[in-house]
Amino acid sequence: MRAHRQMRWAAAAVGVGLAAGILWAPVAAAEEVPDLPGASSVWQVPDRVGPAQSAHPDAARYARQHPGSVPPGVNDFTCTPTAVHPRPVVLVHGTDSNAYSDWAALGPRLAGAGYCVFALNYGGAPGGDNYGTEDMTVSAGQLAQFVAEVRAATAAAEVDIVGYSQGAMVARYYVNRLGGAAMVDQWVGLASPTYGGTLFGLVPVLEQTPGGMQWARRVLPPELVSPALEQQAQGSPFLDDLNSGGDTAGGTRYTTIGSWVDEVIQPATNIALRDGSATNLMIGDLCPSNQSGHFRMPYDEYTLQLVMSVLDPAQAATPPPCTVVPAGTGVLEMILTEKF
Repeated sequence: MRAHRQMRWAAAAVGVGLAAGILWAPVAAAEEVPDLPGASSVWQVPDRVGPAQSAHPDAARYARQHPGSVPPGVNDFTCTPTAVHPRPVVLVHGTDSNAYSDWAALGPRLAGAGYCVFALNYGGAPGGDNYGTEDMTVSAGQLAQFVAEVRAATAAAEVDIVGYSQGAMVARYYVNRLGGAAMVDQWVGLASPTYGGTLFGLVPVLEQTPGGMQWARRVLPPELVSPALEQQAQGSPFLDDLNSGGDTAGGTRYTTIGSWVDEVIQPATNIALRDGSATNLMIGDLCPSNQSGHFRMPYDEYTLQLVMSVLDPAQAATPPPCTVVPAGTGVLEMILTEKF
């Protein structure tokens, strides 16, 4: 639930109103998923190193101009985990995005702190130029394969996973439904649509309107009604299945980090896991002056430091810097990035 087409949705909504607001690249060869018969989605391990970025719009623009990019320090398969950081960190991007666009700030920071850091591009349509759009159950299988490759290369028994938006749900499906709990010590969901979003009430309106969803699929561009986006809507069969019987799995520690002013996940209470063993953090509770939303969070300094302290509690002794960030900061820039 994040990303380039979501920003195109926002831009279209400004121009044409409700109709466009209804629902909400590569160096290594893309790989088919051999153990999921019938899967049409592709994935890749990007290896074209680009610069670190401090702003989401800049990262998104660079990623569009340099397909297949990866942040510096990420996907070094010669990296050896240390005693201080024995678990590699696997980063999982959001909807219609990629490993570079969402992780060009956190990836280099983790690598600089001594972690082995890895990120894949998952859920791409064959012949397409974007990722994170296809069936999330298939994407979870791709993540499972990638984690197996990371563990084999690093000889690590377990990894930690940080997923952003859809990436958090893909990672949780892997942990909860595909046996990943045995290989994942920590799952961190950043702006995770745990119980889905309603897009400010539009999704339930469509669902209650005869033929509403069919109409949306027929008249809107495919990227605005991708399988992955529909699976992230509140009450979707995918989410109902994933959250049934408890939304965590034994053996893995779970943390969500969200925002009360998330532009995509409303109500914001849908971000939190409802299992008492999980930790749910809201940046607005910890730093009331910081009103970063969905699209800014993976590049917000406070949020980045919070992720670092979750992965390594020793860092929690130094609180992240709490500064003023007005609500809506960065949203217009992301829209303009998609338009120009």
